[in-house]
Formats: sequence, C-alpha cells, structure tokens
Amino acid sequence: MLEFIRIQRFKSLNDAGFPLAGLNLFSGLNGMGKSSLIQTLLLLRQSMEKNTLMDRGLLLKGDYVALGIGQDILSENAEIETMAFTLAWQGAEPVNFVFNYSARSDLQPLDQKVALPDPLPVLFTKDFQYLSADRISPRAAYDASDYYIQDLNSIGNHGEYTAHYIAENGLKPLPIKALMHEKSPSKSLLDNLDKWMSEISPGIRIHARLHPAMNSVSLSYAFEQGPEVTAEYKPENVGFGLTFVLPVLVSVLRAKPGDMIIIENPEAHLHPGGQSVLGRLCSIAAANGVQLFIETHSDHFLNGIRVAVKEGNISNTEVNLFYMERSHVSVHDTLVVMPEIDEQGRIDIWPKGFFDESDQLLEKLL
Repeated sequence: MLEFIRIQRFKSLNDAGFPLAGLNLFSGLNGMGKSSLIQTLLLLRQSMEKNTLMDRGLLLKGDYVALGIGQDILSENAEIETMAFTLAWQGAEPVNFVFNYSARSDLQPLDQKVALPDPLPVLFTKDFQYLSADRISPRAAYDASDYYIQDLNSIGNHGEYTAHYIAENGLKPLPIKALMHEKSPSKSLLDNLDKWMSEISPGIRIHARLHPAMNSVSLSYAFEQGPEVTAEYKPENVGFGLTFVLPVLVSVLRAKPGDMIIIENPEAHLHPGGQSVLGRLCSIAAANGVQLFIETHSDHFLNGIRVAVKEGNISNTEVNLFYMERSHVSVHDTLVVMPEIDEQGRIDIWPKGFFDESDQLLEKLL
C-alpha cells in the first residue's frame, strides 16, 4: 500500500505531504488543487507505461491525463525549477522522483535515475483501475476488447469496457467475500452487481451480451415487479445515472486485496441515497485491503463513509480526508487540511466550504 506522498512545486501544491490510508477522500472548491495528488499518480503511471519514467522523464500527455507543457504545471511560487514527488510504500524505502523544468515541452526531463521497490508497486502493475469523471454514456452497443479486460485487467479509463467485462466475468465469484450483498443469491459478480445496483434503482437486473461477430456488447436493464420481471430496456431508455455508475460498482466489486482504485466523482448523476450507498461500498472494500483514492463533491458519499465507520464496516483509522483550500499566504498556493473521523463517525473540524453548503442554506431558511 502507498503510505505517503510528498508533492513539491507541482501546480498549486508548492510543498504538501499526504499521509495515506486505505480510503482517501479529496474535496475542495473548484480550482483549489484537489485533483493534483490524483494527477501525480496518473502522470507517474502513464510515464511508466510509455517507458519514459525511469530514464527520460515525466510525460504530461497520455491516456490517463493531459496537462499541457511544463509551464502549465510548475508552481507559480516555485523557488527552484524542478518538480519532485516522494512516494513511500509499505515495507520499502521512499522513492524520490525529481524532474527538471522544460517550459515548452510535454516531457519534463528526469533529474536522476531512481530504483523502484521489488516487487513493483501496485501503481505500476495490472492491479490498478482508474475511472475518469468523464465516463461512458448510455448507448445501444459498447466496444469489446480482450486486450483491455484480459491482458490489461482494465475496464478502461472511462469505463468503456465495463459491459464486456460483465459479459465475460459475470459468473465468476467476488474476490472479497465481505463485498457480497446480504441479499445476493450467490457469490457471482453479476448477482452481487444486481443487488448493489438495486439499492440505487430497486429491483434492477443487468444483462450484458457479447456479440463476437460484431466485436461489440449489448447492455440492457430489466426490473423485478413482485414475482414478475419486466422486458429489457436499452440504457438510453433508463436513468442516465445507472449506466454512469456501473463502472464504479464493477471496479469495486471485482477488486482484490492489494489493488489500487482511483475514481473521480463516483456520485455523478446519482440521487442522494445512491451516493451514500457508494460511500458504504467503498468503505467495505478499503477495510478489506483495497486502496482507494476518491475525488468527490458529495456530502452524501462522505456521510455513507461516516455511517460505515460507526457501524463497524471500516475503522476510522483506515479513512483519511483531505480538504484543499486557498492558502492565506499566497493565492497561488493550496493549503491541505485533514479533518479526522472518530469511531462514531463524527468529524472534528469543518473548514469553511467543507461539505457545509446544506447546513448554511438550512440555517438561512430557518
């Protein structure tokens, strides 16, 4: 597990340290730098995949993230023209990546070669899944890719191969028993996917069928109505949020201990109850060895985690909250605040802007 990361002179993080846990939640107002830690991890991974990280440098444009050129990412108040990332994995010596500044290039040169721990950290292996906020939308058919779901063990950065993964692996058992839904009739991914999804849209049943001749997958939904089941509906004819959240649920349910998952805005297009369900599900996964990095604006997602802590699904020590706000010293720097959750799910400090909008509006109404 990644235990700590220090980021220096990268975007609005001039010098910030992040002690990490199993479940890491990042929040803040727009433009305050809450994406910067996640982008750091994605930059390192895409540079490793393109074979530039170990001997050439940091690649700013790739499949995971595109941040422009050097002048777009160097901190405004940087005193020296380098960017440094220090990562500490459990049981290994910290690794310090230092990159020299090249203002007009999308490749920031490596200052000196580094040695990675053995075995290779999960950030650079196939036990990794990233889901962008820009996920796949409802459509009549989805692409299939054996290379992605088998060789890369991925459902795609946008969840574009989720339907194919379900079609191929729906009958396989969940790797983590604790993620089984209490109402699921079996350990299979599909049965549990149906039951967790039913907490968002009651009675739903998911159908994914591979069409090899067309190299595509069809996805449809049916609904239980008492003892009966409705006809199947195309994704375009049901709520947008169902298809949008499907990659999130699949990513978590298919995970095994030791995996790393990064998800941007898992709550998008979901009603409040569905958002809190996701918070509880992610909590259970983190308590069973999956490390998650979540960027969110949802107080319902946070409250789902708080309730999971109180009900014993996860220890409060396995959850770290990071709130990004503008530094009082410089408008170009971000200050990282770490509210803490106690054993009862209570939070010790509430910085201005930290999931407090509902309380402020309610106070005005009262």
